[in-house]
Amino acid sequence: MQTSPPTDSPEQTLQVVPGRYVPPPSDAPRKTIVSLSWGQPFVWLRKGFADLMAHPGIAAFYGVAFCTMAVVLAAVFRSKPEYTMSIASGCLLVGPFLAMGLYEVSRRREVGIAPELGASVTCWDRHLGSMGLLVLVLVVLELLWGRASLVVFAVFFNTGMPSTTGVLQAVFNPQNWEFVAAYAAVGGAFAMLVFSTAVVSIPMILDRDTDAISAAITSLEVVFHNPGVMVLWGLLLTALVVLAMLLPWSLGLLVVGPWLGHASWYAYRGSVGWPAESDVSGG
Repeated sequence: MQTSPPTDSPEQTLQVVPGRYVPPPSDAPRKTIVSLSWGQPFVWLRKGFADLMAHPGIAAFYGVAFCTMAVVLAAVFRSKPEYTMSIASGCLLVGPFLAMGLYEVSRRREVGIAPELGASVTCWDRHLGSMGLLVLVLVVLELLWGRASLVVFAVFFNTGMPSTTGVLQAVFNPQNWEFVAAYAAVGGAFAMLVFSTAVVSIPMILDRDTDAISAAITSLEVVFHNPGVMVLWGLLLTALVVLAMLLPWSLGLLVVGPWLGHASWYAYRGSVGWPAESDVSGG
């Protein structure tokens, strides 16, 4: 007697299409975007500060790098303020990649591996392809942002290009209200786009060795699923950075820069969930 094959045999799971083979749907674990509460950003800050205090020497190395960026930005603002947004966007590009070393420190602490400065400085080399593509995307955004800021200066600034230390008084002159509004709108739009693209993409590449496009899409998904909380997170980041830069030579960034780098790792870990059976950090 002829018997039919069992219903759970591999042949029964294949989808046959004339002329080609279509594999069955993947059983690979899928990420989930976590619904965040309003208190989560403060939890990320608390955990980030704990990492900072656990490895102050590594934090000092990155803090000096952030301070140097701030000094360069201030020098450009004083001499060529029309290029300030270009340099600021460049800092927003470089900053997350410096922070990748801090993500590595937090990642190692989370999985029980002793953090090392050398490993944190070179952690990007295992993800060069993905990081390179993400760099390209962010560079394009940075160039567009810089060009848009120059156009706003040229079109809306009614009292000539400012070039003195009194630039703040010139910028906020009532005659230039259109410039202020346009500059804030353009800068805010680009800042939100850069933030949304990078907020979890770089730590995700470090953690999962995923491709840049998937990481950037996941980052955008996190922002779209939790717009209020992520705006709060962005405002906290901005406020702390501004307060740090108010100190002479922006010395506050010695602490605030590494602190926010560590906290951003926990922002990723708190925003993107992975099945427990595959929740093992890579890198």
